[in-house]
Amino acid sequence: MSTRKTILLTGGAGFIGSAVVRYLIQHRDHRVVNVDKLTYAGNLESLEPISDSARYQFAQVDICDATALQELFQIHQPDIVMHLAAESHVDRSIDGPADFVQTNIVGTYTLLEAARAYWNQLAAPQQQQFRFHHISTDEVFGDLTDTKALFHEQTPYAPSSPYSASKASSDHLVRAWQRTYGLPTLVTNCSNNYGPYHFPEKLIPLVILNALEGKPLPVYGDGSQVRDWLFVEDHARALVLVAMEGKVGETYNIGGHNEKSNLEVVQTICGLLDELAPSHPAGIRRYAELITFVKDRPGHDLRYAIDASKIQRELGWMPQESFSSGIRKTVAWYLANKAWCTHIQDGSYQRERLGVG
Repeated sequence: MSTRKTILLTGGAGFIGSAVVRYLIQHRDHRVVNVDKLTYAGNLESLEPISDSARYQFAQVDICDATALQELFQIHQPDIVMHLAAESHVDRSIDGPADFVQTNIVGTYTLLEAARAYWNQLAAPQQQQFRFHHISTDEVFGDLTDTKALFHEQTPYAPSSPYSASKASSDHLVRAWQRTYGLPTLVTNCSNNYGPYHFPEKLIPLVILNALEGKPLPVYGDGSQVRDWLFVEDHARALVLVAMEGKVGETYNIGGHNEKSNLEVVQTICGLLDELAPSHPAGIRRYAELITFVKDRPGHDLRYAIDASKIQRELGWMPQESFSSGIRKTVAWYLANKAWCTHIQDGSYQRERLGVG
Protein backbone atom coordinates (compact mmCIF):
# COMPACT_ATOMS: atom_id res chain seq x y z
CA MET A 1 0.00 0.00 0.00
CA SER A 2 1.40 3.41 -1.01
CA THR A 3 2.11 5.89 1.79
CA ARG A 4 2.30 8.80 -0.64
CA LYS A 5 -0.25 11.47 0.20
CA THR A 6 -1.60 14.43 -1.71
CA ILE A 7 -1.18 17.63 0.26
CA LEU A 8 -3.08 20.79 -0.64
CA LEU A 9 -0.96 23.57 0.84
CA THR A 10 -2.10 27.19 0.89
CA GLY A 11 0.41 30.04 0.87
CA GLY A 12 3.18 27.89 -0.58
CA ALA A 13 4.86 30.80 -2.36
CA GLY A 14 5.40 32.62 0.94
CA PHE A 15 8.34 32.35 3.28
CA ILE A 16 7.28 29.46 5.53
CA GLY A 17 5.05 27.85 2.92
CA SER A 18 7.83 27.64 0.33
CA ALA A 19 10.11 26.05 2.94
CA VAL A 20 7.47 23.39 3.60
CA VAL A 21 7.00 22.74 -0.13
CA ARG A 22 10.75 22.41 -0.69
CA TYR A 23 11.05 20.03 2.26
CA LEU A 24 8.13 17.86 1.09
CA ILE A 25 9.47 17.53 -2.45
CA GLN A 26 13.17 17.21 -1.60
CA HIS A 27 12.93 14.98 1.48
CA ARG A 28 9.56 13.19 1.35
CA ASP A 29 7.60 11.33 -1.33
CA HIS A 30 4.28 13.20 -1.22
CA ARG A 31 2.44 15.13 -3.92
CA VAL A 32 2.02 18.87 -3.26
CA VAL A 33 -0.59 21.22 -4.69
CA ASN A 34 0.54 24.75 -3.89
CA VAL A 35 -2.41 27.18 -3.71
CA ASP A 36 -1.30 30.80 -3.57
CA LYS A 37 -2.88 34.11 -4.59
CA LEU A 38 0.58 35.59 -5.22
CA THR A 39 0.25 38.83 -3.31
CA TYR A 40 3.36 40.98 -2.83
CA ALA A 41 4.78 38.38 -0.39
CA GLY A 42 4.33 35.44 -2.74
CA ASN A 43 7.38 34.67 -4.84
CA LEU A 44 7.61 31.65 -7.14
CA GLU A 45 11.38 32.14 -7.39
CA SER A 46 11.53 30.68 -3.87
CA LEU A 47 10.25 27.41 -5.38
CA GLU A 48 12.62 27.15 -8.33
CA PRO A 49 14.64 24.31 -6.72
CA ILE A 50 11.59 22.01 -6.91
CA SER A 51 9.36 23.58 -9.58
CA ASP A 52 10.15 20.90 -12.18
CA SER A 53 9.16 18.00 -9.93
CA ALA A 54 6.36 15.77 -11.25
CA ARG A 55 4.99 15.68 -7.69
CA TYR A 56 4.50 19.46 -7.54
CA GLN A 57 1.69 21.57 -8.97
CA PHE A 58 0.89 25.26 -8.57
CA ALA A 59 -2.55 26.88 -8.65
CA GLN A 60 -2.91 30.66 -8.47
CA VAL A 61 -6.09 30.87 -6.40
CA ASP A 62 -7.38 33.23 -3.71
CA ILE A 63 -8.53 31.27 -0.64
CA CYS A 64 -11.55 33.58 -0.49
CA ASP A 65 -12.73 32.15 -3.85
CA ALA A 66 -15.07 29.35 -2.77
CA THR A 67 -15.79 28.07 -6.29
CA ALA A 68 -12.11 27.81 -7.21
CA LEU A 69 -11.35 26.00 -3.94
CA GLN A 70 -14.16 23.50 -4.51
CA GLU A 71 -12.77 22.74 -7.95
CA LEU A 72 -9.27 22.20 -6.54
CA PHE A 73 -10.55 19.74 -3.95
CA GLN A 74 -12.44 17.75 -6.57
CA ILE A 75 -9.57 17.71 -9.04
CA HIS A 76 -6.74 16.86 -6.65
CA GLN A 77 -8.57 14.84 -3.95
CA PRO A 78 -6.18 15.85 -1.14
CA ASP A 79 -5.49 13.69 1.89
CA ILE A 80 -4.17 16.63 3.92
CA VAL A 81 -4.71 20.39 3.89
CA MET A 82 -1.89 22.51 5.28
CA HIS A 83 -3.17 26.08 5.65
CA LEU A 84 -0.39 28.66 5.72
CA ALA A 85 -1.88 31.42 3.55
CA ALA A 86 -2.11 34.61 5.60
CA GLU A 87 -1.34 38.28 5.68
CA SER A 88 1.42 38.34 8.25
CA HIS A 89 3.22 41.67 8.66
CA VAL A 90 2.26 43.50 11.86
CA ASP A 91 3.14 46.97 10.59
CA ARG A 92 1.01 46.45 7.47
CA SER A 93 -1.89 45.28 9.65
CA ILE A 94 -1.73 48.52 11.63
CA ASP A 95 -1.77 50.62 8.46
CA GLY A 96 -4.43 48.57 6.65
CA PRO A 97 -6.29 45.96 8.73
CA ALA A 98 -9.00 45.18 6.13
CA ASP A 99 -6.79 42.81 4.10
CA PHE A 100 -5.95 40.90 7.27
CA VAL A 101 -9.60 40.43 8.17
CA GLN A 102 -10.40 39.33 4.63
CA THR A 103 -7.59 36.84 4.09
CA ASN A 104 -6.98 35.54 7.60
CA ILE A 105 -10.59 35.29 8.78
CA VAL A 106 -12.84 35.15 5.69
CA GLY A 107 -10.25 33.15 3.76
CA THR A 108 -9.88 30.60 6.54
CA TYR A 109 -13.67 30.28 6.82
CA THR A 110 -13.97 29.75 3.06
CA LEU A 111 -11.24 27.12 3.07
CA LEU A 112 -12.80 25.33 6.04
CA GLU A 113 -16.15 25.15 4.27
CA ALA A 114 -14.57 23.85 1.07
CA ALA A 115 -12.67 21.24 3.07
CA ARG A 116 -15.78 20.24 5.01
CA ALA A 117 -17.87 19.78 1.85
CA TYR A 118 -15.13 17.64 0.33
CA TRP A 119 -14.60 15.64 3.55
CA ASN A 120 -18.32 14.95 3.92
CA GLN A 121 -18.45 13.17 0.56
CA LEU A 122 -15.44 10.93 1.26
CA ALA A 123 -15.86 7.26 2.13
CA ALA A 124 -15.41 6.46 5.82
CA PRO A 125 -11.80 5.19 5.55
CA GLN A 126 -10.72 8.36 3.71
CA GLN A 127 -12.59 10.53 6.22
CA GLN A 128 -10.62 8.88 9.02
CA GLN A 129 -7.31 9.65 7.31
CA PHE A 130 -8.08 13.25 6.24
CA ARG A 131 -6.40 16.11 8.14
CA PHE A 132 -6.81 19.91 8.11
CA HIS A 133 -3.67 21.46 9.61
CA HIS A 134 -3.91 25.17 10.42
CA ILE A 135 -0.62 27.00 10.92
CA SER A 136 -0.75 29.96 13.32
CA THR A 137 1.53 32.17 15.42
CA ASP A 138 2.52 32.75 19.02
CA GLU A 139 1.40 36.38 18.62
CA VAL A 140 -2.18 35.31 19.35
CA PHE A 141 -1.16 34.99 23.02
CA GLY A 142 -0.16 38.64 23.42
CA ASP A 143 3.06 39.23 25.30
CA LEU A 144 4.76 37.89 28.41
CA THR A 145 5.47 40.27 31.27
CA ASP A 146 7.01 37.52 33.42
CA THR A 147 10.60 37.00 32.21
CA LYS A 148 10.45 33.30 33.13
CA ALA A 149 7.02 32.46 31.71
CA LEU A 150 6.43 30.61 28.44
CA PHE A 151 3.48 30.28 26.09
CA HIS A 152 1.96 26.81 26.32
CA GLU A 153 -0.93 25.26 24.43
CA GLN A 154 -3.47 26.37 27.04
CA THR A 155 -2.28 29.99 27.31
CA PRO A 156 -5.30 32.33 26.98
CA TYR A 157 -5.47 34.42 23.83
CA ALA A 158 -4.77 38.16 24.15
CA PRO A 159 -3.81 39.48 20.70
CA SER A 160 -2.40 42.99 20.47
CA SER A 161 -2.40 43.91 16.76
CA PRO A 162 -4.89 43.57 13.90
CA TYR A 163 -2.62 40.84 12.53
CA SER A 164 -2.59 38.74 15.70
CA ALA A 165 -6.31 39.34 16.29
CA SER A 166 -7.09 38.05 12.80
CA LYS A 167 -4.93 34.98 13.36
CA ALA A 168 -6.58 34.36 16.72
CA SER A 169 -9.97 34.53 14.98
CA SER A 170 -8.86 31.97 12.40
CA ASP A 171 -7.62 29.63 15.15
CA HIS A 172 -11.01 29.79 16.83
CA LEU A 173 -12.79 29.03 13.56
CA VAL A 174 -10.66 25.94 12.95
CA ARG A 175 -11.30 24.59 16.43
CA ALA A 176 -15.03 25.31 16.10
CA TRP A 177 -15.22 23.37 12.82
CA GLN A 178 -13.64 20.40 14.61
CA ARG A 179 -15.97 20.60 17.62
CA THR A 180 -19.16 21.39 15.71
CA TYR A 181 -18.76 19.46 12.45
CA GLY A 182 -16.16 16.84 13.34
CA LEU A 183 -13.69 18.06 10.72
CA PRO A 184 -10.35 16.49 11.72
CA THR A 185 -8.23 19.56 12.43
CA LEU A 186 -4.84 20.30 13.98
CA VAL A 187 -3.42 23.70 15.02
CA THR A 188 0.18 24.76 15.46
CA ASN A 189 1.43 28.04 16.91
CA CYS A 190 5.01 28.98 16.10
CA SER A 191 7.55 31.53 17.25
CA ASN A 192 9.39 34.00 14.98
CA ASN A 193 10.79 32.30 11.87
CA TYR A 194 13.96 33.29 10.05
CA GLY A 195 16.11 31.80 7.31
CA PRO A 196 16.59 31.76 3.51
CA TYR A 197 13.98 33.30 1.19
CA HIS A 198 12.57 35.62 3.89
CA PHE A 199 10.80 38.68 2.48
CA PRO A 200 13.04 41.75 2.99
CA GLU A 201 10.53 43.79 5.01
CA LYS A 202 11.09 41.46 7.98
CA LEU A 203 13.72 42.30 10.60
CA ILE A 204 16.56 39.89 9.78
CA PRO A 205 16.65 40.21 5.96
CA LEU A 206 16.01 43.96 6.24
CA VAL A 207 19.04 44.37 8.49
CA ILE A 208 21.27 42.23 6.23
CA LEU A 209 20.33 44.04 3.03
CA ASN A 210 20.33 47.54 4.55
CA ALA A 211 23.74 46.93 6.07
CA LEU A 212 25.25 45.83 2.78
CA GLU A 213 23.97 49.04 1.20
CA GLY A 214 25.17 51.25 4.05
CA LYS A 215 21.62 52.20 5.01
CA PRO A 216 20.35 52.72 8.60
CA LEU A 217 19.43 49.58 10.54
CA PRO A 218 16.13 50.55 12.23
CA VAL A 219 15.51 49.15 15.71
CA TYR A 220 12.17 49.86 17.40
CA GLY A 221 12.39 51.60 20.78
CA ASP A 222 15.47 50.45 22.67
CA GLY A 223 15.53 47.04 20.99
CA SER A 224 14.67 45.18 24.20
CA GLN A 225 11.75 43.24 22.67
CA VAL A 226 12.46 39.52 23.03
CA ARG A 227 11.50 36.85 20.51
CA ASP A 228 12.03 33.10 20.34
CA TRP A 229 13.75 32.57 16.96
CA LEU A 230 12.97 29.43 14.93
CA PHE A 231 14.94 28.45 11.82
CA VAL A 232 12.40 28.05 9.03
CA GLU A 233 13.67 24.64 7.91
CA ASP A 234 13.26 23.31 11.45
CA HIS A 235 9.71 24.67 11.38
CA ALA A 236 9.00 22.96 8.06
CA ARG A 237 10.03 19.59 9.49
CA ALA A 238 7.80 20.14 12.51
CA LEU A 239 4.77 21.12 10.41
CA VAL A 240 5.00 18.02 8.23
CA LEU A 241 5.43 15.85 11.33
CA VAL A 242 2.28 17.32 12.91
CA ALA A 243 0.30 16.94 9.68
CA MET A 244 1.29 13.28 9.40
CA GLU A 245 1.39 12.14 13.01
CA GLY A 246 -0.37 14.74 15.18
CA LYS A 247 -3.50 13.86 17.11
CA VAL A 248 -6.77 15.27 15.75
CA GLY A 249 -8.10 18.19 17.78
CA GLU A 250 -4.74 18.93 19.38
CA THR A 251 -2.61 22.07 19.34
CA TYR A 252 1.19 21.96 19.20
CA ASN A 253 3.48 24.89 19.98
CA ILE A 254 6.66 25.04 17.88
CA GLY A 255 9.58 27.11 19.14
CA GLY A 256 13.29 27.44 18.48
CA HIS A 257 14.52 27.54 22.11
CA ASN A 258 16.37 30.71 21.12
CA GLU A 259 15.23 33.82 23.00
CA LYS A 260 17.01 36.93 21.77
CA SER A 261 16.27 40.63 22.02
CA ASN A 262 15.85 42.49 18.75
CA LEU A 263 18.98 44.52 19.49
CA GLU A 264 20.97 41.35 20.14
CA VAL A 265 19.77 39.92 16.81
CA VAL A 266 20.82 43.05 14.93
CA GLN A 267 24.21 43.15 16.65
CA THR A 268 24.79 39.46 15.86
CA ILE A 269 24.04 40.07 12.17
CA CYS A 270 26.42 43.02 12.14
CA GLY A 271 29.19 40.88 13.63
CA LEU A 272 28.65 38.14 11.04
CA LEU A 273 28.68 40.66 8.21
CA ASP A 274 31.94 42.13 9.55
CA GLU A 275 33.36 38.62 9.17
CA LEU A 276 31.66 37.43 5.95
CA ALA A 277 31.39 40.73 4.02
CA PRO A 278 34.37 42.74 5.28
CA SER A 279 34.28 45.27 2.42
CA HIS A 280 32.24 47.81 4.35
CA PRO A 281 30.22 50.57 2.73
CA ALA A 282 31.98 53.92 2.54
CA GLY A 283 32.23 55.82 5.79
CA ILE A 284 31.94 52.95 8.28
CA ARG A 285 34.38 50.49 9.82
CA ARG A 286 31.79 48.25 11.51
CA TYR A 287 28.24 47.49 10.39
CA ALA A 288 26.96 48.15 13.93
CA GLU A 289 27.64 51.86 13.30
CA LEU A 290 24.48 51.81 11.13
CA ILE A 291 22.15 50.83 14.01
CA THR A 292 19.45 53.50 14.39
CA PHE A 293 16.81 53.53 17.12
CA VAL A 294 13.36 54.59 15.87
CA LYS A 295 10.00 55.28 17.49
CA ASP A 296 8.34 52.09 18.71
CA ARG A 297 5.25 50.87 16.87
CA PRO A 298 1.80 50.90 18.55
CA GLY A 299 0.92 47.85 20.64
CA HIS A 300 4.39 46.36 20.35
CA ASP A 301 4.56 43.20 22.49
CA LEU A 302 7.64 43.02 24.71
CA ARG A 303 8.35 39.30 24.87
CA TYR A 304 7.26 36.05 23.22
CA ALA A 305 8.60 32.66 24.27
CA ILE A 306 7.32 29.20 23.38
CA ASP A 307 7.10 26.07 25.52
CA ALA A 308 7.67 23.43 22.83
CA SER A 309 7.85 20.48 25.24
CA LYS A 310 4.59 18.91 24.02
CA ILE A 311 5.72 18.40 20.42
CA GLN A 312 9.04 17.08 21.68
CA ARG A 313 7.39 14.72 24.14
CA GLU A 314 4.59 13.44 21.91
CA LEU A 315 6.10 13.57 18.41
CA GLY A 316 9.84 13.61 19.06
CA TRP A 317 10.59 16.94 17.34
CA MET A 318 13.48 19.19 18.35
CA PRO A 319 15.06 22.05 16.40
CA GLN A 320 18.31 21.07 14.72
CA GLU A 321 19.65 24.62 14.49
CA SER A 322 20.80 26.83 17.32
CA PHE A 323 20.43 30.55 16.77
CA SER A 324 24.17 30.78 16.25
CA SER A 325 24.20 28.16 13.48
CA GLY A 326 20.92 29.25 11.91
CA ILE A 327 21.73 32.95 11.71
CA ARG A 328 25.14 32.19 10.19
CA LYS A 329 23.46 30.04 7.50
CA THR A 330 20.93 32.81 6.91
CA VAL A 331 23.47 35.59 6.47
CA ALA A 332 25.57 33.37 4.20
CA TRP A 333 22.49 32.56 2.08
CA TYR A 334 21.66 36.22 1.52
CA LEU A 335 25.25 36.97 0.57
CA ALA A 336 25.19 34.09 -1.94
CA ASN A 337 21.75 34.89 -3.40
CA LYS A 338 21.88 38.57 -4.24
CA ALA A 339 19.93 38.06 -7.49
CA TRP A 340 16.90 36.77 -5.53
CA CYS A 341 17.16 39.77 -3.21
CA THR A 342 17.50 42.20 -6.10
CA HIS A 343 14.36 40.84 -7.77
CA ILE A 344 12.46 41.44 -4.54
CA GLN A 345 13.84 44.93 -4.01
CA ASP A 346 13.30 46.18 -7.56
CA GLY A 347 9.89 44.54 -7.89
CA SER A 348 10.83 42.46 -10.94
CA TYR A 349 9.56 39.26 -9.30
CA GLN A 350 6.06 40.80 -9.37
CA ARG A 351 6.37 42.22 -12.89
CA GLU A 352 7.34 38.79 -14.21
CA ARG A 353 4.29 37.26 -12.52
CA LEU A 354 2.02 39.90 -14.02
CA GLY A 355 3.68 39.76 -17.43
CA VAL A 356 4.76 43.41 -17.21
CA GLY A 357 8.09 44.72 -18.45
